[in-house]
Amino acid sequence: AKMIKLDMAAKPADADYKIVCIGDKSRAILQRTLAKDILLSVSDIGKKPPTFEDATVLANAILDAGYTFDQGDIYFNRFKTVVSYSTQRMPMFSADKVGQSDKLSSYDNVDEQVLQSYLEYSLVSMLFYALKEGACSEQSARMTAMDAASKNAGEMIDKLTMHFNRTRQAVITRELIEIISGAAALN
Repeated sequence: AKMIKLDMAAKPADADYKIVCIGDKSRAILQRTLAKDILLSVSDIGKKPPTFEDATVLANAILDAGYTFDQGDIYFNRFKTVVSYSTQRMPMFSADKVGQSDKLSSYDNVDEQVLQSYLEYSLVSMLFYALKEGACSEQSARMTAMDAASKNAGEMIDKLTMHFNRTRQAVITRELIEIISGAAALN
């Protein structure tokens, strides 16, 4: 969401763009400043591990939203290591843009139906990839947070054990002093 906000602030004021939010967190963050630019928000995806069917539903929702685009970007968190991830941008293009590509003429029999099928499958594949990378990054962040919480809990247990042992030792020492003082008073 931070990268999207920075990129949208750098775009010209007359640029026409729309945002598709996946998940409640990104929608909540972007809705504060970019509410007029949100085309679609999907909150059902991301609560469970993503499947190719989820990506298909999402791609169909994007394509059926009624907004035509020449190109767009898919923003997602890419897993790097257990303790870090990076926010990345993956481009996606419309059928017209791909149809105008110089390299497309090297393929035989690329009609509009084949091109449209390719673009739909490509969009679903890219969304699935982005969803899987995001889920992996999220699990990594959760694992790191749980490890830190377990370490902090262990340290707290050690401190409380030490405090309890000192308190118990103080009580034992006081009782021994009372017994010794009582025995000395009888003599």
